[in-house]
Amino acid sequence: MTGLAVVCRRVVHIYRAEGGDVVALSGVDLDIPPGGMVALVGPSGSGKSTLIALLAGLMRPSAGKVQVGLADIGQLSEKELARLRGTDLGVVLQGAQRNLLPHATVLNNVWLAQRRAAQLRPRDIEPPERTLALLGMIGQGHRLVRDLEPAMAQRAALAVGIAASPGLLLVDEPTSQLDRTGRDEILDALETINRERGTTIVAVTHDPEVGERLGRAVTIRDGRVGAEGRNGREFAVIAGDGTVQLPPEVLDSYPPGTLLAVRHTDGQVTLIVE
Repeated sequence: MTGLAVVCRRVVHIYRAEGGDVVALSGVDLDIPPGGMVALVGPSGSGKSTLIALLAGLMRPSAGKVQVGLADIGQLSEKELARLRGTDLGVVLQGAQRNLLPHATVLNNVWLAQRRAAQLRPRDIEPPERTLALLGMIGQGHRLVRDLEPAMAQRAALAVGIAASPGLLLVDEPTSQLDRTGRDEILDALETINRERGTTIVAVTHDPEVGERLGRAVTIRDGRVGAEGRNGREFAVIAGDGTVQLPPEVLDSYPPGTLLAVRHTDGQVTLIVE
């Protein structure tokens, strides 16, 4: 099993509303290699959930290109998108119970999630019991979902997300309703999925520690990629149109319209307030 690459080029998404259009994304550029792990971080309304919905094929970009593997999301038919979500994309919504049938067993939930993929490529699909074992859920398969503790329910949701052996797993706020112990268990599970199956993982989160654990955190701010953290270091990102978002603490000190002289010498770029 191998992960799928993700490529976004100048992605724009506009929500149409009676009171006026809302620009949720305004020129996002993003590259994730096969088998990469990325956290999308940022405040509510920044556009990160819109971006993950576009990657899932739940919406189409207003402009720009969203590519998952070889599939151009904006060019696929509804039937092709449905097939992609049933085979190559795993989506775990925020709130574990939204991904599960509460009156069914954990095993039945996993089995139902993999039925379509099992028909199309049976050799790639692992038995539900093996998927549960991968997530540390040995002996939990016959429990009803409604009886699961919060952290165990989130693991069950992840099991459903990877049931079809997708190349890309999209997870929205996987730790938001858990205590610190439960959060660490879920992060361990995501790392296990990535290591054992090679799955590319993109997670939306408000928690900066989640980004640190995944190794790469992309900050979405005002609908654009504002910064990127890798292995504890923070970087500004040059967008496809050449713009750079400065850190919030810098913007707090210098209002819009401030003139900055740019000096480029010996591989160093210096901004000087005029």
